[in-house]
Amino acid sequence: MSAAQTQKEASEPGWSSMEALGLSQKELVLAEALQMEYDALSRLKQDKSGAETGSKTPTGSKTPTGSKTPNPTIERPRPVPSQPVPAPAGGSLLRGLSGSDPSLNQPGGSRFPSAVPARALPPQGGYVKESLYILDSPEVSKFRDSPGSSLGDSLGSGSGFLSKGFPFLPDDVPPAIPPRNPIPTSSGSENPFLPSRGSPAPRDVNLFTPDVDLPKVTSGELNYDNINESLSRLNGGQRGRRANGDQSGKPVARSKTLPPQVPPRTYVPVPKSNKNQRRVSADPVSLGSRMNGFGYELFQVSEERDEEVAAFCHMLDVLRSAYPHAGGSANGGFVWSPAVGLEELHQGLGVSVKVTVISEHFREPLTFTCDGSSTVDLLIYQTLCYAQDDLDHMDVDEYLLKVCGHDEFLNNSQTLAGLEFVQQCLKFDWDVKLVLTKRSSINTELSRTKEDDETSSTMNHGILLQERPIKQTVTREALTLLLDTFHNEAESFVLSEAELPLHVERLVQSVKALCSSLAAVETPDVTDALSQLPACPCRLQPKVNPDVSCSPRFTEKVVEKLTAAILDLVDLYCSTFNANFHPAAQNRCCAAPVQEAGLVTNVLSFNVHAAHRIPIAWAASYEGFFLSCSLTHGGAELCAPQHTSKQSVSKYLFHLVVWDQRVVFPVQINQLPRESQLTVTLYASSLPPPGGAEEKSRQRRSIEALGWVTMPLFNFRHILTCGRKLLGLWPSAPGRTGNARTSSPNFNQPDSVILQVDFPTSSFEVQFSTPPPADFCPQYDFSRLDTISQIQLQDVLHKKAVFWLTVEDRRLLWEKRAFCQAESAALPLVLASAPCWEWACLPDIYALLKQWACLGHLDALGLLHASFPDQELRRTAVQWMDSISDPELLDFLPQLVQALKYECYLDSSLVRFLLRRAIGDVRIAHYLFWLLKDNLQDSQFSARYQHLLAALLCCVGRGLREEVDRQCWLVSILASVAHKVRDASPSSRQCVLREGLEEMTQFFLVNSSCRLPLNPALLVTGIHIQSCSFFNSNAVPLKLSFQNLDSLGDNINVIFKSGDDLRQDMLTLQVIRIMNKIWIQEGLDMRMVIFKCFSTGRGRGMVEMIPQADTLRKIQVEHGVTGSFKDRPLADWLQKHNPTDEQYDKAVENFIFSCAGCCVATYILGICDRHNDNIMLKTSGHMFHIDFGKFLGHAQMFGNIKRDRAPFVFTSDMAYVINGGDKPSSRFHDFVDLCCEAYNMIRKHTHLFLNLLGLMLSCGIPELSDLEDLKYVHDALRPHESEADATMYFTRLIESSLGSVATKLNFFIHNLAQMKFASTEDRPTLTFAPRVHTAKSDGLIRNLYICRHIRAASAGKGYTFVVKVEREGQQEALLVQRTFEEFHELHSKLRLIFPSAKLPSFPSRLVIGRSRGEAMADRRKDELNGYVWHLIHAAPEVAQSDLVYTFFHPLPRDERPGPTAVKPAELSWSPALGKELGEVKLSISYKNDKLFIMVMHIRGLQPLQDGTDPDPYVKLYLLPDPQKTSKRKTKAARRTCNPTYNEMLVYERIPRGDLDQRVIHLRVLGDGAFWENTLLGETFIPLKRLVPGQHWVDWHQLGAAGSDSAH
Repeated sequence: MSAAQTQKEASEPGWSSMEALGLSQKELVLAEALQMEYDALSRLKQDKSGAETGSKTPTGSKTPTGSKTPNPTIERPRPVPSQPVPAPAGGSLLRGLSGSDPSLNQPGGSRFPSAVPARALPPQGGYVKESLYILDSPEVSKFRDSPGSSLGDSLGSGSGFLSKGFPFLPDDVPPAIPPRNPIPTSSGSENPFLPSRGSPAPRDVNLFTPDVDLPKVTSGELNYDNINESLSRLNGGQRGRRANGDQSGKPVARSKTLPPQVPPRTYVPVPKSNKNQRRVSADPVSLGSRMNGFGYELFQVSEERDEEVAAFCHMLDVLRSAYPHAGGSANGGFVWSPAVGLEELHQGLGVSVKVTVISEHFREPLTFTCDGSSTVDLLIYQTLCYAQDDLDHMDVDEYLLKVCGHDEFLNNSQTLAGLEFVQQCLKFDWDVKLVLTKRSSINTELSRTKEDDETSSTMNHGILLQERPIKQTVTREALTLLLDTFHNEAESFVLSEAELPLHVERLVQSVKALCSSLAAVETPDVTDALSQLPACPCRLQPKVNPDVSCSPRFTEKVVEKLTAAILDLVDLYCSTFNANFHPAAQNRCCAAPVQEAGLVTNVLSFNVHAAHRIPIAWAASYEGFFLSCSLTHGGAELCAPQHTSKQSVSKYLFHLVVWDQRVVFPVQINQLPRESQLTVTLYASSLPPPGGAEEKSRQRRSIEALGWVTMPLFNFRHILTCGRKLLGLWPSAPGRTGNARTSSPNFNQPDSVILQVDFPTSSFEVQFSTPPPADFCPQYDFSRLDTISQIQLQDVLHKKAVFWLTVEDRRLLWEKRAFCQAESAALPLVLASAPCWEWACLPDIYALLKQWACLGHLDALGLLHASFPDQELRRTAVQWMDSISDPELLDFLPQLVQALKYECYLDSSLVRFLLRRAIGDVRIAHYLFWLLKDNLQDSQFSARYQHLLAALLCCVGRGLREEVDRQCWLVSILASVAHKVRDASPSSRQCVLREGLEEMTQFFLVNSSCRLPLNPALLVTGIHIQSCSFFNSNAVPLKLSFQNLDSLGDNINVIFKSGDDLRQDMLTLQVIRIMNKIWIQEGLDMRMVIFKCFSTGRGRGMVEMIPQADTLRKIQVEHGVTGSFKDRPLADWLQKHNPTDEQYDKAVENFIFSCAGCCVATYILGICDRHNDNIMLKTSGHMFHIDFGKFLGHAQMFGNIKRDRAPFVFTSDMAYVINGGDKPSSRFHDFVDLCCEAYNMIRKHTHLFLNLLGLMLSCGIPELSDLEDLKYVHDALRPHESEADATMYFTRLIESSLGSVATKLNFFIHNLAQMKFASTEDRPTLTFAPRVHTAKSDGLIRNLYICRHIRAASAGKGYTFVVKVEREGQQEALLVQRTFEEFHELHSKLRLIFPSAKLPSFPSRLVIGRSRGEAMADRRKDELNGYVWHLIHAAPEVAQSDLVYTFFHPLPRDERPGPTAVKPAELSWSPALGKELGEVKLSISYKNDKLFIMVMHIRGLQPLQDGTDPDPYVKLYLLPDPQKTSKRKTKAARRTCNPTYNEMLVYERIPRGDLDQRVIHLRVLGDGAFWENTLLGETFIPLKRLVPGQHWVDWHQLGAAGSDSAH
């Protein structure tokens, strides 16, 4: 056969199946070539032996028993040849490809496509064109009876893997060899890839099986077609064979050479039976007395072989049994409405809540006004009172209240004020709408069932195939095929009498093919055995001994040794890769004696043999390979690393680096902590470039880390590791120091370098048992320390996190640990300072842990970091967290999912805690699923998260499993649509979007409803394609509108992003949400808008849309492209949407609070890339930020210039809204105080935010990857400073941000950049009109006439023109008031819409002389009358345009009596009576003989004589002061009557007894030219009222010099 033929056949569909089994085309071609040579050798022997063939029989050969005639009922796939098949000579085998599967040779044709091209032996004398079939000749039975043939051994008792409908094949009938072109299966029209949905078989996490649901994704999404086709073909054949009663897991008899068909890897449990015991083996041809050297078995293993996973499944059984399906409220299947914290609850108790209840029991909705303390069941009872006459037989518990528009239910025992939904409604003035439903009528498909309880725990619950990798392990069929090839070559080599080099080469190649399939590992035993073979052309290695003996006895010993080495390699491979078969029966050996690890004084040592699978590129690029071995515990090294010698790449069967060196650590085993980990890193020196000066380049050569692996020294049963281990190396990634390192080897990547390590073995097991806590642990009061130690200890405790503790800090903390127990948050710092965690030290540590005050669940987060791997410590931390409520647990769920990486073993207290909570709450299970699924993308930890995800799906039941399956399908469709829209041209994107969303319509035809990953309470039944669109940004996010299942609810609008990593947005919003909760707990509601954002996979996710909100850019460009430089746009926009004084004041209040919260949050988190499209404003005045693609100070750059120059975004148009004008007012003081107060509140919880972000260091977010990123937040919070210092600091930040021109310039540049995205659908709107009106809605305008002009209420506004509007069908004309500037805006925007239409000319804006005189107003009235007459008589598309009808639609200001205008934006402060010169706000405190006076604000200063605002500053004297030495002063504020200072003035060495006699003399001066300062006011403040240790904060009245008010 030519190579071309082989290549051609390899491309046939059947070959892809064998590739899926773990054999490459190269290996299959190699096996084919070996078989060809083997057949040629057989024919050569046949020619030599002639007629004597039948008389020679190897000793010990067995003859078969059983029926001697073929079954006459078996159909033949092809006609019987006319001539019989001759018998070959020398006991050689009648067979096709060596090791081919007999199920491929089934009579009647194969039930699945043949993966191996088979051949028939030619008749004596040469080849024939048509293949012959051994089974088709009646002489076969005679040949089998001949004593010289080993064919009986080759068939044994028959495999029994027959196609459905065929009787059992007699022992003496050899199976037919099918033709090369596989016979298609005749299993009917059913596609084997389409399984029945109700299949009860569990799904394997690692492999796709046909018993699972069809992956619900489009075929074009991922290129898995070939894999799925091959797998479906392979498994399609298995179903036919399994119908004959094949039961995996049972040994079956087989021939000595032909392996039977074996199902592919699966963990499907099968019923056990003692009948039909069959042995699956790969024994070689019987060679007399050498049977013992070759015989072995491959047993199928149906249960989980990995002991740790099996123990984990047992834990799941126990855990699930504690929560049966009939467990009541824990299994309601409802999504409960989350509750708020106690502090927020107390604040809402006194608030009255207006509630509307809708029910089928009554026609009209009922409206109640309840107190916040009312419970839900009381509200249900009140509702039933209206609907039911007989309440005696009415049970309130039979009813539930549901949130209108959401599939979310209120707990009957909860108070209204304690519900997050009600609190949100109160915040945004929404109506509280509820629906009364009967509990029995609610769909509970998410609840667990009795069937779920009866199903045993398994790791086979998977998700879509496209979301998980396919395991790169060899299958039993492929390995059996290769083993038989090896045995045939071994037999041929032993029996060979001539051409010895040819046989050696064929044997070596068969061994190489075997080793290649077994992860390309070449053990030293294999190498030694091969080195004893005689030399051959392919083996010119120095290890080959050319003088070896070729005697039969010696060759038999070599083959036996080689076979034993290969069996050991198979055993090692199976145990390492958790294969579903094993080369020997799994004997339950008796338990070995146990030795306590704390008593073993031997030093730790092991032998490093070699690194296998070295890439060829490394051999050409590096030299001097060596290993660095280190012992770590929690990331800290236990001793200095040990290094091996430097070696180069060797080539035996494969490229490998051999060290064969013992590594000895200077650490005794009793000094090892239980969670000790061994980290091995492979280093090498890069080779010099060719042609360069070698010596010079050698000096500059650097040593590179090529790969690493970490493994625990004690396994999950706390037994010290022993024996031979294979460890897959993870590739080294430079600069990722903050990431956690998995303790699992890298077998995910098929080409990873594998390290072979041999640990010592002994007759006993070394076990690490947990010692009990010590009986005594000292505890002292902190005040008993000396002053210096107190200061030192306080400085260390202020660091708040373990990351920045120095060696000296740790020594001090551990030494003084008995004095720190009063401060519970110090426990992580103290435990991080423990000098060692060996067995002998644990009692003292556990005693300290037991005695320490119970940590709050937020502080306990700090003990779950990678620095604390101790299991007992982590168990205690989880125990402390057990009191956390479900809604609060959701706030910290991402961190807890990341903390799973830091657990040493699969089963842990944290895993049990999360699974327990997920069983009891659908919302937690929902978010936990998506967080675990998102982490499957982390290659290092994907195996662990696969198990945890399978465990979660096992615990939550079938209903929730099917629900998340639907969600995965939904997300995959949306991701495909988003990708198509992004790739389309801008003009065709809307069409592409609508075409793509048609697939969503098909989705909802198959699935009646689906919950959105964003929120499990959002239950949708379809998508409203006409309402869907996209945003013009780089990622082109989709704006989607889903149809709500609740007919009473509105459509659900969300944003779907593909191409952006939303994990960073998720984390930022999570931290801001926690900040907001802290503020509310402290009694400060910052009116923050917290929206949901959730990542559903790398580069895609969903974001909640906030209604009635616009970006600052959209607001500013209403005033032109330079609107970002103007001060009025935000105030005017808020005025437009809040026309009454009461509404506007409320909106400004919301703006002040939310703007202050945004300033603090964005500064602490270092949020960058802040342009006016990333900041939004609600019509209610709430400001919020979106799109957090840059944070922790990672600013975008323009070349070398940072784009974000200001500390945070606070611009003059924001200050304009706060001040009520362009001059500072007292409301600005409130804003500054709010910012500083909110900042100081967050600073108190520095350790919480450092813990939250610290736990996320390993999540893979690029901008949160090392301690430098974490240090940014630490520095921003300034935990070492006092509140007063922090207040001054943040005040300076406000001043810096407000004075920054860079922010406005940034906005302007962004405006210009976005002009290219301006859509023709974005019609210009009027800045003063809150909404659009049309001719259809308002009625046609018949006539317009400007009847008069009136002076505006605000000075400086000029005149307003009153327009009389007459409409058809309306008796009375309407009067509207519009300014000349508003008429000009109308004309400008009409020109934008109708550039080609003939518009009337507009009066000139240019005015000479006085522009606001009455004469000018009269003239403009006449000109405008002409303009509106021509406008109303213009073309219909102009005269009846929406812009014109919106302009003349009445506004709230038009309905006010008397002349009025736009609400004045400038509100000057009017001082109260008797405070003509203003007030000053001071914060005074006294501590440690120091008097601290913070000058905060001044309000109500009077203007100077010329009417201008002064430049005030404050000067202080502490009286009595005859020498005037106590003068202190602040800096001068510029041009303001309401300055803010927040400056601290300090007087030292003031005895406490002198305070009563001291008086502060405060003077406010105007900074004038030439040192001529003007006294603006003064006051005298006696310090008698000052209480030492407390802060006295108050306003003090200013008076004139010498006045009574000053004193």
